[in-house]
Amino acid sequence: MNKAIDPALMQAAEATGSQLGAYWMPFTANRQFKKSPRLVTRAAGMHYWDEHGRQILDTVAGLWCVNAGHGRPRIVRAIQDQAAEMDFAPPFQMGHPKAFELAERLTAIAPAGMGKAFFTNSGSEAVETALKMALAYHRVRGEGTRTRLIGRERGYHGVNFGGISVGGMVANRKTFGAMLAGVDHIRHTHDPARNAFSVGQPAHGVELADDLERRIALHDASTIAAVIVEPIAGSTGVLVPPQGYLQRLREICTKHGILLIFDEVITGFGRTGQPFAAQTFGVTPDLMTIAKGLTNGSVPMGAVLAKDEIHDAFMQGPEHMVEFMHGYTYSGHPLACAAGIATLDTYAEEGLLTRAGELSGTFAEAVHSLKGEPHVIDIRNFGLVAGIELAPIADAPTRRAFSVFLDCYERGMMVRTTGDTVALSPPLIIERSHIDQIVETLRGALRRAA
Repeated sequence: MNKAIDPALMQAAEATGSQLGAYWMPFTANRQFKKSPRLVTRAAGMHYWDEHGRQILDTVAGLWCVNAGHGRPRIVRAIQDQAAEMDFAPPFQMGHPKAFELAERLTAIAPAGMGKAFFTNSGSEAVETALKMALAYHRVRGEGTRTRLIGRERGYHGVNFGGISVGGMVANRKTFGAMLAGVDHIRHTHDPARNAFSVGQPAHGVELADDLERRIALHDASTIAAVIVEPIAGSTGVLVPPQGYLQRLREICTKHGILLIFDEVITGFGRTGQPFAAQTFGVTPDLMTIAKGLTNGSVPMGAVLAKDEIHDAFMQGPEHMVEFMHGYTYSGHPLACAAGIATLDTYAEEGLLTRAGELSGTFAEAVHSLKGEPHVIDIRNFGLVAGIELAPIADAPTRRAFSVFLDCYERGMMVRTTGDTVALSPPLIIERSHIDQIVETLRGALRRAA
């Protein structure tokens, strides 16, 4: 259904860069964009529409977040009804029913033993919260020497200082000078020499987890609070963990009394075929960060899921005192909670939290059919996420993948690029016809790419 085109949007689309200049856009080549704007004005199901009424297939769930597809009526109504009933409730020393309901609903689908939810407003804030929880947990238990945090090379954990400190993507770090002190990194798991074009989990690389033992030997376990990793590293180009790797990390952390944090901002809410990747891979962390699919992208929200014993360690001292000195004005915001509850209802009613498992074979076969196309040097996949890595243009890194992005957009399809990798994470409502369209559109773009 084509709606009337907003004249203001048409004017913006035709505007010069200076007329679009007030908005400093995030993670965007601002000058390039404002010379040739790409404006979307409407969304429903698997598609966006641009300001000219052109339909665009969404292959990345907005930004890894619209797992149930766009414009879902239950979610829309829940937000509307909540805004009319109560727009805001103070989260400090007060509460509202939907925050408690959503926490119960989340912990019910979380890995066993993760019975507490702390609400934030984004994945970045969830990471900051989890890191602070880890540090404070050891302190309240009398192990205040555990102040060191261990991340992973090529990891992405948001854009706040804690997140970029434990993160390991150089482009996200180099601009901002000194990071947090007391942070180290284990090596990444990308091993194209042994694992290129692996379907699902690579066979080689479990031993890479032992790099954590080297860091422990260097710093001593008594100084290390937590290790944080993404079960599948997303923003760095979809790096799937080698078989046994996450299990080995869990064993090492347990052995040395170190908390294990899974950043499931991307992998949560059905992306891997279970509610959370922790369940798919059979590894339970101590803390887990979530966001994005929590509200289907409709209202900003994040959370940290924590094991009961971590929460319980804080419940000491006078009962009138605040146990954990942390939180946000918008923690558990009523509109976000209403959206989260409606999102979980939608997932449950349509079986979306396990649908990626049902389609994973079809999706894997389709994306791996791109092996042998021009410039493709690796393909990685798991569940309903994939990365197609391209050989970079000499002295022009990222340009080739960006040209594929533009080519696909011109042909009615939105993909995501990170470095020289094209990343796919379609809404979980995807049908086989969409998978065919994705692959054939990419195939053409690859053949046209310089």
